[in-house]
Amino acid sequence: MICTIGHSNHSARRFIDLLQGAGIDCVADVRSTPFSRRNPQFSQKALAASLKDAGIEYWFLGDALGARPKDPHCWESGKVSYARIAASPAFQEAIHALIEESHAKRIALMCAEKEPLECHRTILVGRALARRDAELAHILADGRIETQAELEQRLLHLAKEQIDLLSSRDVALARAYDKRGQLMAFTSD
Repeated sequence: MICTIGHSNHSARRFIDLLQGAGIDCVADVRSTPFSRRNPQFSQKALAASLKDAGIEYWFLGDALGARPKDPHCWESGKVSYARIAASPAFQEAIHALIEESHAKRIALMCAEKEPLECHRTILVGRALARRDAELAHILADGRIETQAELEQRLLHLAKEQIDLLSSRDVALARAYDKRGQLMAFTSD
């Protein structure tokens, strides 16, 4: 199983408790820049050390799965294109590696945002994993686990997407993901 989690402004101890409560073996950091000025406990070096002390592996994947790519082909008119990121070979290879590793260990994709629907870890990376039928769940700030089905239902509601005779669930969900991605995508201005 692959989970997602946002470090938010948790203490290092609380974050470790959330991971351990969900049985996580490895944290895959999907931040483009693994640094936090406001929460230095989540800067790469400090985080990796805290995780190691707790017996949890640290895996940096921000170069391939981050929301602020260096590749100029992933940008459109000064704005990040999630579709272009998802189509890139580096992204596809990292998704494949995540799925392969998830057969042997329980992995949590980590980024900064507390709410999964406000983060690319869900809207970009989680979407790609779900398309490949990976089992996904989301560790919420209060420790509850939200299933992918529950999250997608919230996403449909948030995007005001309706499922009816003209729009299947898959079509409505694709539109909901696209709308959310457009709202969230980083702009260089």
